[in-house]
Amino acid sequence: MKQWMSAALAASLALGVTSATAQPFPSKPVKIIVPSTPGDGSDILARSIAQKLTERWGQAVVVENRPGAGGVIGTEAAAKSPADGYTVIMGNAGSHAINQALYPKLSYDVVRDFAPITLVASAPNVFVVNPSVPAKTVAEFIVLAKKEPGKYSFASGGNGSSAHLNGEMLKAFAGIEMTHVPYKGSSPAITDVIAGQVQLMIGNLPPILPFIKSGKVRALGVTTTTRFAATPDVPPISETVAGYESLAWFGLFAPVATPKEVLTKWHDDVVAVLALPDIRERVAQLGFEVVGNPPEAYAALVRGDIAKWQKVVRASGAKAD
Repeated sequence: MKQWMSAALAASLALGVTSATAQPFPSKPVKIIVPSTPGDGSDILARSIAQKLTERWGQAVVVENRPGAGGVIGTEAAAKSPADGYTVIMGNAGSHAINQALYPKLSYDVVRDFAPITLVASAPNVFVVNPSVPAKTVAEFIVLAKKEPGKYSFASGGNGSSAHLNGEMLKAFAGIEMTHVPYKGSSPAITDVIAGQVQLMIGNLPPILPFIKSGKVRALGVTTTTRFAATPDVPPISETVAGYESLAWFGLFAPVATPKEVLTKWHDDVVAVLALPDIRERVAQLGFEVVGNPPEAYAALVRGDIAKWQKVVRASGAKAD
């Protein structure tokens, strides 16, 4: 009798374990790591998506900002998270392409250790100056910079950020000298450009767009090869500096061993959220272009961007510190 009861208890426990592990995803709160400070492109998009996913899933989807080292700290935390889908990261061109090219020794490899889910949105970077800078075009700024080498400083959200490498690329391609001033996030960097403490920045368009519209900074060029809908009067930098091009992109990644069915759930539901009219309208108003592509296309973009920034790092001699 005892043996039968023991066997029954064991079977019951096994069934309970099986039922618990077979719960559909998500069955508990979910976290999106943002490897930067509140208010930048990754943060804005993560919070927009998190709200809709919370409604869709009936589980809290929370955003956790983990800034530092140009995105390395947050990316490392995501890479070391359990591969169960309950922690993902809103990566960007800085955290998941530039850093792979810029830092010689990372504890993770972006291509090897992450599974791309989908590219959420993209936008140009934009070259802005404080209104006190006497240049209305990229060409005029280059003349000023060559006349007084080292006079002008450019801000970024930190060493290894996209704004850092965009500035280094301008230096290398235009043959000018500028001083890099890194900040702990894009918000304080933009604030000091507005205040005139630093003269310029080539950063993600969405967080800077309101200040362009209000006249607190002057936009000289965008980093895409064509004009962008949100800033139709701002020409591409490449019209003046041949070959100058970069894209600010933002998308979700999970640890590489995350089960395929969980990755598919993330992809399909995020793409569905991005198709909602209110989300599309909000994202466009903020200065982004909605994407929502297949994982394979996203992976190809990441690999191509890493190769591009490796060339820029070599050409510019840029260092992480």
